[in-house]
Amino acid sequence: MTVQIVRYPFTVVDYARMRETGILAEDDHVELIDGEVRVMSPIGPFHAAIVKRLNTLLSRLLPTTVILSVQDPIQLNDYSEPQPDLAILQYREDFYAQAHPVADDVLLVIEVSDTTVDYDRDEKLPRYANANIAEAWIIDVNNLTVDQYLQPRNGKYLVKRLVERGDTITAQVIDKLQLDIDRIFE
Repeated sequence: MTVQIVRYPFTVVDYARMRETGILAEDDHVELIDGEVRVMSPIGPFHAAIVKRLNTLLSRLLPTTVILSVQDPIQLNDYSEPQPDLAILQYREDFYAQAHPVADDVLLVIEVSDTTVDYDRDEKLPRYANANIAEAWIIDVNNLTVDQYLQPRNGKYLVKRLVERGDTITAQVIDKLQLDIDRIFE
């Protein structure tokens, strides 16, 4: 006799209730992907420094018509609510006080990857593309490069650009946003 394992997919609403009732604590490092509560890798010092550096750099470069979100959830659909390292959102006067941003609110998502390059590329990136987030960057801490992804179609980005040290990355969805890659890795 074989036993069939049935998984119960959690919704974003279920996930919020788990936090509200204390099943998940505020400092639990988890995210909801395809109905599964997944443990996120611990953040090392270099990873954290790059997130802080990007926060500082982007805050200076971005227009006041957008919001820079740092390690906050975005709801992709009813079953996925990842927490990218940074996201640039459409401006809202309430700063999303009533609910987390949804995919349509996201202009650009940025993942800083050291031990999570494969997970970010193989798991999260297709979900961002499937949610039609126009642009995604994966900052590869180990290789000191940035992969820029554009034109989401059917769970994939049609365009991938490798941006290396000495180069400048230009956002395609945010007018006049350019960033010298060397500044990220100083």
